[in-house]
Amino acid sequence: MTEHSNGGRTAIVIGGGLAGMLAVTALLGQVETVTVIERDRYPAGRGFRKGVPQARHLHILLSGGSLALEELLPGTIAALGEAGARSLYLPRDLLTRTSTGWQRRFDERRHRTLSVTRPVLDSVVRERVLRAAAGSATRVEVLEATEATGLTGDASRVTGVRVRSRGGAPGARSERELSAGLVVDASGRGSRTPQWFAELGRSAPQEETVDAGLAYATRMYRPKDPATAPDAGVNVPGRPECPRGAAYVPVEDGKWLLTLSGVRGHHPPTDAAEFTAFSATIGDPYVHELLDRAEPLSPVHGFRDTCNRRRHFERPGALPEGLLVLGDAACTFNPVYGQGMSVAALGALAVRGTLANGGALRPGSTAEAQRAVARAVEPAWLAAVGADRPYASPDDVKAGVGERLSTWYIDRLFARAAIDPVVGAAFRDVFCLTAPPTRLVAPQVFLRTVFLPRRPGLPGPPEAIEAV
Repeated sequence: MTEHSNGGRTAIVIGGGLAGMLAVTALLGQVETVTVIERDRYPAGRGFRKGVPQARHLHILLSGGSLALEELLPGTIAALGEAGARSLYLPRDLLTRTSTGWQRRFDERRHRTLSVTRPVLDSVVRERVLRAAAGSATRVEVLEATEATGLTGDASRVTGVRVRSRGGAPGARSERELSAGLVVDASGRGSRTPQWFAELGRSAPQEETVDAGLAYATRMYRPKDPATAPDAGVNVPGRPECPRGAAYVPVEDGKWLLTLSGVRGHHPPTDAAEFTAFSATIGDPYVHELLDRAEPLSPVHGFRDTCNRRRHFERPGALPEGLLVLGDAACTFNPVYGQGMSVAALGALAVRGTLANGGALRPGSTAEAQRAVARAVEPAWLAAVGADRPYASPDDVKAGVGERLSTWYIDRLFARAAIDPVVGAAFRDVFCLTAPPTRLVAPQVFLRTVFLPRRPGLPGPPEAIEAV
């Protein structure tokens, strides 16, 4: 059975999560109809759903992602705040223990990071996307409990999606085809587009992986006495000499999330008592001491799928006409760095800007949009891969001379950023995805990084906030 026999000015988005909803926003006004294919049924209210395996862990929206999201959906940042999202200005509101000591608390007020649980983020964004769609010329339909099983078309062009319903009577689960002029894969880490390419007679895109073998575990807490709760979140990244880390940050309703992480041989346990004991082994006692003043509110939830994986759909000839791949389906990062949601917003914004220049269905538009997505991904990819390379599997692509030199420079830059407001500001511009990596080699930053002495950070968590 085939529906929409002529794709025309129609689009299908595979995946109704954050990346999929942002893809819908990018398409509003570009096509007549958008059909969203979502495997799950959305929960009532703001609950967790099975199709988001990372949902119970820390989620942050970096300032670059916030700016992109606000441009796509004006008013969304305020709506998230009203829903309880916490604003953390870096580095004032996030105490960070670097490899050389604690970072100074510069009061820059330039990079506001949102800390929020995933169900709240997803529901707020979804509500606002559907509201924006209702006021646009594009009709949006969401098919819940529906699974994409393949692409239709041939090696040169994708013409639609094969789908089937999940659940219900056996006869209702028969496969059918939906035609479209544009298909967007926003199905996340589990994307099957590379396998579907084989069915179309195409080779899978070139894939690059860097896997630190990192796993993490998360538990929710509430301070026993709100009056003595920390005035800032805490971040203690793992490092080669101590490959265990922690992040303890506030979320809505006065709750806090603690995520513990470790690379191969140092994975955090999911047993409650062992989880608490592990927090004392991360190389600094501060987070473990904070737990004495908090009560746990949830079990410990673990997660291990943290490989950095990039599928190069943007390369010449890698993408058939009529297909676009966004979010984790194209490039997925070690989630511990908190980049994924911001990159999804930046990618959707890049797509909207590209398609608005000449229409979503003109020849070559998807390849052009895919290249724009790749450019948006690049800074986050370089940061995640650079951080994970020291722990990478021997099977991963080896670092070349240029990357080794970059690693040496970045190591010095990180150390300087902890104590130097000029270098620190440049580092945060790039880390928060508001400036390209070239910002890190601007003359003033380069000179201070290479020629000023390498000095330690602060010996303990700073209380004083410093004006800049």
